[in-house]
Amino acid sequence: MDNNATLELFMARGMMDKLLAKDIKEEMINSGKELPEVLTDFGIIGSPTDIWQLIANDLGTEYITLDDYQGDPNVLNMLPATLVRMHGVLPVRYGPEGLYVCLTNPLNPQTIEDIRFAIGQDVHLLVAPDYQIEAKINEFYGGEAAAMNDLMSELNSMEVLNETEDSNAAPVIRFVDLVLNQAIKEKASDIHFEPFEKEFKIRYRVDGALYEMQPPPIHLAVPVISRVKVMANMNIAERRVPQDGRIVKQIGEKSVDMRVSSLPTQYGESVVLRILDRSSVNLNLDNLGLPRHIHEYIIDTVNKPNGIFIVTGPTGAGKTTTLYAALREINTIDAKVLTAEDPVEYDIDGIIQIPVNEAIGLDFPMVLRAFLRQDPDRIMVGEMRDIATAQIAIQASLTGHLVLSTLHTNDSAGAVTRLVDMGCEPFLVAASLEGILAQRLVRTICSDCRTPYEPSSTVLSQLGVSPYELGDKQFFTGKGCERCGGSGYKGRKGIYELLDINDTLRDMITERAPTVVLKQKAIELGMTTLREDGLRNIYEGGTTIEEVLKYT
Repeated sequence: MDNNATLELFMARGMMDKLLAKDIKEEMINSGKELPEVLTDFGIIGSPTDIWQLIANDLGTEYITLDDYQGDPNVLNMLPATLVRMHGVLPVRYGPEGLYVCLTNPLNPQTIEDIRFAIGQDVHLLVAPDYQIEAKINEFYGGEAAAMNDLMSELNSMEVLNETEDSNAAPVIRFVDLVLNQAIKEKASDIHFEPFEKEFKIRYRVDGALYEMQPPPIHLAVPVISRVKVMANMNIAERRVPQDGRIVKQIGEKSVDMRVSSLPTQYGESVVLRILDRSSVNLNLDNLGLPRHIHEYIIDTVNKPNGIFIVTGPTGAGKTTTLYAALREINTIDAKVLTAEDPVEYDIDGIIQIPVNEAIGLDFPMVLRAFLRQDPDRIMVGEMRDIATAQIAIQASLTGHLVLSTLHTNDSAGAVTRLVDMGCEPFLVAASLEGILAQRLVRTICSDCRTPYEPSSTVLSQLGVSPYELGDKQFFTGKGCERCGGSGYKGRKGIYELLDINDTLRDMITERAPTVVLKQKAIELGMTTLREDGLRNIYEGGTTIEEVLKYT
């Protein structure tokens, strides 16, 4: 179901206004409920199924229920499984007028046109609940695995023509679409297309771990990669140098942004797609699962008139998500907020965002100098990666601006040393820094298969915990189930280390104290380290010892 289109339908019928529609969207984000449930809770419809009858009336078609639908093999075989899965379409009946189908997203008129073009016959729409359609598709077409197997058979039988023709072949197009759709459905953060001498691997990164999918034939490595490059508006004839591109794909009501990077290797181009989940931009600090003292500290800090607040950690640690959530706290009508990013990952209403483009000389220092002439209140810098950027950020903080940024360091104290090593004067670093938050993302134990277990003394010693200190504390792990795909993990959460820069630490920074000394003093003053916050999550049953050892 396209939630935005459905809400527009209700507004067009005078059943709600824009303000109410906005409240409904926020309730869906906060509660996790689907649109029909929220509309029922708000009293706009009597029951969740009423929404489908209303959509059918608006489209001038028939509403049906699929509870007793048995499926006619002759009708079901009119559409290939890959097409059914890709478009969320279920063939229901066939007559002199053509093929009658139900769609999981009936408000997208383009889908009917695509199906009509694919089968060369008239196609008519019927409306049924989307959950019934999905259940029948899984029942009659064997789910995604069967669809992928059918497509693999088709790919194996393909004759190799040439790069351009193969990349535009229908099976290759459907295969790439299926790979992208499956990755988005599994909430993958990256897709890796990797050619080797005797195989062509495709892997997803889900919750920080890589999983390999069924590989296509090796001879289709070039056509598949060329298809991805075509979608990303990259030059398919150039394979000698790295290239960057972008794919914007519509999946139901979601617009999914993918950053594409190609890299020449010994056996062809390796292509990685970074999937940017726009739903994460709707997160606020309340939904990040921050410890209470860190949550309150960030709100206090981002509302200060000046200073620098840094989030640090390796790539993929969730730094950008934390900063965007912080920006939402200060994105008010009375504040001007500017961001410099490389590239702009998510669009935020009310914030002026500038993409850095070093190819034309528009680098972070140039953008920051321009920012100071734009009368901003708060500034976000994607990354302080050089001395010029850091110095201007410090200058901006000392002239009455709050600056948010990221650094790639192992812990919070290391960010101070990094700034000094870049060439920043220690007394300026001490005067401008307000706080540094180090973070990691660890996988959370699947709630469906979580079970207690006894860790070995060797593992406990690696964690730095004595069996005699444990008392009645319990440890948990995931056995693996259908919901988590056998991994024992589902989702991720953050562990944090907050370094609050006080007068004692400012004196030490000015005196160029080493990282180890700074960290030790911060611990004495009450700082919780990443390892300690990881232990808290272990004891609460949120994650496993292995995850905390891996990231701290």
